[in-house]
Amino acid sequence: MSSPPRPAALLTATLALLSFGMPLATDMYLPAFPEMADDLGTDASGVQLTLTAFLLGQALGQLVFGPLSDRHGRRRPILIGAAVCTLATALCALAPNLAALIALRFVTGFSGAAGLVVGRAVVSDVATGAVAARLFGVLIALGGIAPIVAPLAGGAVVTHAGGWRGVFWALAAITLLMLLAALFFIPESLPADRRRAGGIAATLQTARTVLADRVYVGYTLAFVFACGALFSYISGSAFLLQNVLGLTVGQASIAFSLGALTATLSSTANTKLVGHYPPRLLLRIGLFTMFASSAAALLVTLTGHLDRVLALGLIAVTFLGLGQVFGTATALAIERVPYAAGTGSAVLGTLQGVLGAVAAPLIGLGGDDTAVPLFTAMTGCCLVALLALLLTRDADKPRPDTLPGHLTISGERR
Repeated sequence: MSSPPRPAALLTATLALLSFGMPLATDMYLPAFPEMADDLGTDASGVQLTLTAFLLGQALGQLVFGPLSDRHGRRRPILIGAAVCTLATALCALAPNLAALIALRFVTGFSGAAGLVVGRAVVSDVATGAVAARLFGVLIALGGIAPIVAPLAGGAVVTHAGGWRGVFWALAAITLLMLLAALFFIPESLPADRRRAGGIAATLQTARTVLADRVYVGYTLAFVFACGALFSYISGSAFLLQNVLGLTVGQASIAFSLGALTATLSSTANTKLVGHYPPRLLLRIGLFTMFASSAAALLVTLTGHLDRVLALGLIAVTFLGLGQVFGTATALAIERVPYAAGTGSAVLGTLQGVLGAVAAPLIGLGGDDTAVPLFTAMTGCCLVALLALLLTRDADKPRPDTLPGHLTISGERR
């Protein structure tokens, strides 16, 4: 049998740190994008490829480390992933050119995915019921803080502590802390008699069954394309805020953090609203809010009337809708596949990362001094997310709670 879990506070803090790492790795270096473009001799689209590589690596890493942890236990994949992530992040600070940085960012995302996906599995191993729900709630809340803190910290480092390379040294120190915390405070939570064979092949077979549920696909696409709008903003925010709106690095960092704070507060409010209103209604309202505000921003930009107050106000409204979408869409999607909740979560997370990876470099193709590509991408993603809800029209019909070779899963529907 595995050793008993460490004290709950230490384990929770370590898992929170693991979930904190990925948002930091994407958001902390955003204020440095214009500086990176100049230093590496590239343009906006070239720099955004570093974000694409990271997100693609993170998406693929979830598919690899999740099944590996089911076969070999939780502790080893987390430690290996954190060690590789620390080394790759440090090498990013030394990258001699854009091509090397892109390759290293892919390795960083791939290895860092271990802490993200396996950390959630550890929660399922050590807690159930209300305890697990509270622990997941803590991790989600802390994950929402990262996008608020990261650009502020990144902006400070860019301005006062070594520019964009200094940001990666700071991230390397954080990932080293993650490795040490995992080494000392995360026990092996999956006993040998609960491990299963099958690996990636079995995961892909289960994924095909999950994707056969049209309602699941609808909610998943709604979530994924809402994330696409977010990643479009993330990849283009530094150029919008600094080059188009004329904000300083510090002011741009504050503006980005306020958007993330709006989404976090909206998400917190949504946890109260779901007790009084149908989740599907809240999801529709959130997606429509995102679409309307993004389309308004695009229209204002095309007519040449975009200014700081209007741009930041419409972005805030978009984030307000985003807070209503994330938790609701995720819950509705995973609820459709209770017989394969882990695989459903992995598919959702992987598609999210892939779309983010595709969206990031496209924003820079129109140049780094225009907001048209950014708001076009955001509006398009929100429209597709809304249209995806058409696939959920049969949500009230019985779901296919079976998996090939397994017994039917019974239980009440929402």
